[in-house]
Amino acid sequence: MTAALTIAFVPGVSPAKWVRVWRDRFPDTTLGLLPIGPDEVDEALTGEADMAFARMPVGAHLNSIPLWTETAVVAMPKDSPLADADTVTEADLASVHVVDAGPVPADVPAALDLVEANVGVVVLPQSLFRAASRKDLVARPLDGAAGTRVALVWRDTDASDTTEEFIGVVRGRTANSSRAAQDRPGGPSRADDDGTRGQRAGSGSGAGRATGAGGKATAKQASGGKAGGKGARKPRGSGRPGTQRLGNGKPKRGSKGNR
Repeated sequence: MTAALTIAFVPGVSPAKWVRVWRDRFPDTTLGLLPIGPDEVDEALTGEADMAFARMPVGAHLNSIPLWTETAVVAMPKDSPLADADTVTEADLASVHVVDAGPVPADVPAALDLVEANVGVVVLPQSLFRAASRKDLVARPLDGAAGTRVALVWRDTDASDTTEEFIGVVRGRTANSSRAAQDRPGGPSRADDDGTRGQRAGSGSGAGRATGAGGKATAKQASGGKAGGKGARKPRGSGRPGTQRLGNGKPKRGSKGNR
């Protein structure tokens, strides 16, 4: 069976809790999962995936809803002098060889191999360290580090009733709540390329863009921004295959559901 919605996710980011809610709420609407590499977000979205959980920054052409910030940690051998401390400071790092200063190493397994060989230490998101499951290594939080931001991202061309339903699941909307009421302008906006969340537009404002850090208008509202006004949905039967509503009030098939 072809998935009605395909969600990609980068290493260390688990969509499991939202998948459980989706399958409970829409048991007849298939949700597919696609593990991807950290640099494969654009490729996945132009291919099989409708949406993706990715680390910021992402391209300005993508809509995004920032979700949480990961803690930056320093991975080190268990017998490292830094392992005795609860946290590691930048001053502490000056006393050791830093193999990769992060925030996300280009090749996490290779970087951790060097740490296991006692070559030095590596800075990376805590979730990636846990996913690597290196028994001979420990990790300590890096004091003062900004961390990495995880966001749900998608393209305008892949927006559909089904993607809006998944956005609702991620936002924690209940099955009985009003999607239209909660997705009106003023909701989460596309994030700037540096990973900062754009400021929310005022309620009822006609502005179509949010202003990010530094005053630069960088993001369309996550649930709007298409021609036809803020919050406007794509018309049904817009020419994309597989957009008919499923039976029993289930959400429409995603834009890539027939591939």
